[in-house]
This record gives sequence, C-alpha cells and structure tokens, in this order.
Amino acid sequence: MSTQAISLTRHLLNHEAKYLALGTEFCHLMVQLAFAAKIMAREITRAALIGSFGFTGEQNATGDVQKKLDVFTNETVIGAFARTGLVAEIISEEMEVPKRVPGGANSHFILCTDPLDGSSNIEANGAVGTIFAVYRRPEKSGRDDLLQVLRRGSEQVAAGYVMYGPSTLLVYTSCAGVYGFTLDPNLGEFLLSHAEIRCPARGNYFSANLGHLPQWHPNIQRYVEYLTGNHTSTTGPYSLRYTGAFVADLHRILVSGGIFFYPADPEHPTGKLRLLYECAPLGLLIENAGGRASDGQRRILDIETQDIHQRTPIAIGSAEDVALYERFFQHGAQIS
Repeated sequence: MSTQAISLTRHLLNHEAKYLALGTEFCHLMVQLAFAAKIMAREITRAALIGSFGFTGEQNATGDVQKKLDVFTNETVIGAFARTGLVAEIISEEMEVPKRVPGGANSHFILCTDPLDGSSNIEANGAVGTIFAVYRRPEKSGRDDLLQVLRRGSEQVAAGYVMYGPSTLLVYTSCAGVYGFTLDPNLGEFLLSHAEIRCPARGNYFSANLGHLPQWHPNIQRYVEYLTGNHTSTTGPYSLRYTGAFVADLHRILVSGGIFFYPADPEHPTGKLRLLYECAPLGLLIENAGGRASDGQRRILDIETQDIHQRTPIAIGSAEDVALYERFFQHGAQIS
C-alpha cells in the first residue's frame, strides 16, 4: 500500500478542523463514529459464527421487531460516546426517547442514527448499514428541551452512512463535499477511497419495493410504467435494483445515478422511512453530491420534524430523476 494513503483522521484534521463551525470536537466525534463502525463491522461479519442472528422478542420504538444485532449496534453507538463529552443526546430508531449520553451535559452536538439499516438482510448475508446525522445543539438549550432535537434537515452540520458489504465503507458530508473511506482490515484504518463524490445528473437505475405497486397512487404507477418502458431512444428502460437496505440502494445511486423512492401507501399513509435519522441525513448527503431529495412536493431538508420517529415519503437520487418523479407525482404525466 502507498504511504500516501490518507486516513480518515488525517482527512478530518486537514479538511474539518479549520472550520470554526465544526472544529476539532467534530473531528473527535467522527473518529468515535468510525470506531463504533469497526466494532459493528466485526460483529456483523461473524454474526453467523457467534449466535448473533435472530430476534430478541421485543419491538423498537417504531414497531419493528428487534433483532439481536439491532440491539448490539445501538448499544455500540451509545457506548462509543459515553463519557467522551462529544454528544449530549442520541436519537435512535431503537429507542423510544432521546438517550442522554453520560458525560455529555456540555457537549455541542446531537447525534441521530439508525444503527442497523436493512437488518432483514442479515440472515441472507446481504448488505446492511448505519445512518447518522449530526446537529449542533442550540445555545442555552436544556437537556430536556425537545427543541434541540426537533429540527429541519437543513440544520444538520454533517451526515452520512456506513455500508457493511464486500468492504466496509464510510461516506459522509459536512456540507463541503462528499467523501468515502474504505476500511482496511489489516491496518484497522478507514482510508480515503472516494474523493469529492458527485451523483450523476441522471441515471438508469431505480430502487423501489414494487411489492407495494398496486397500493401506490396512480400517478406513481404511471411513473413506474415510464421507467420500465422505452421512454426515450437514448436511455431505454431503467434497471431495477432493490436490496431492502436503504444505505446499499442509495450508495449505488450516489455513484452510478438513478432514483430510490418509497412513497406512501394505505398501510403507511405518511410514508415508511423515518425523517430524522434516515431520510434527512441521506438527503443532506445527496444534495452535497449534486442530487436531490423530495417527498414528492417539497425538499426533504425543509420538512420540520414534529416527532423524533416521524415518517415521510421520499424520492432521492439524481437531480433530474427526482425532478421528473415530482412532475409525475404532482401531475400524473411527464411535463415538457
């Protein structure tokens, strides 16, 4: 390996420490996130060998049945920040209320996370991920003040994800570019592998759970017909790629272009994916890579959170693809 390889820590010190809005405290926060990701990557890799498969018999805050790895990853994130003074509160899919972090009373940051996105893929050896968002804690806000956590996505100072697949990949933005780091297991270091990621303006992939197609609004059904038909002489039909892990589907679209969408349906009239720790963080990331994220009518980052487990419909990906989705969603047909 070249000695010119750039580690995550070196990148953070060179790229983030100079920004007064973030500074070295944010660098330490990201290093702790990376540390937690290494622990989770190790556990996920050997889950079949150490009995980490299966359910706990409990449900999380949003009604999903918890798996053992859901609990493990949630506890790992909390443990990584305990007594570090880096995070005041952690909001997680796996917890009904925000978690006060021991030693974080004077911290400047709030962390929101889905610790194990796509956990249904575990037994099938499919890709899974971790999603995270970082908010700056408002000045003079009390630790019991929900205003410090009920925010618009546009107020995030950083966001990203870790994908556990053939390799472990950490991708993040602090609103100054999007960068990806691949874990070298021999060194135990995340190394810069994707610099200044840009999402193509348009792609030819789409990701959606078509099992719900009959329940979607007719305008969305027409959009799917458009994607799968010979709509232009240049691109032809879009190819369907859907893994069941938001992180994995989004990563493909980030680097190759296209669109992921999960609209509302009768079972989920306000959408299925959670705003604060799934849609908003990936919305911030895709926008900083040149893409878009929308609920069909408005920018995801403009939605004000009313509840920490609030759900939303989402269409996210290449800017032109999302714009076309919005036109179908609102008008039922392509508008020239």
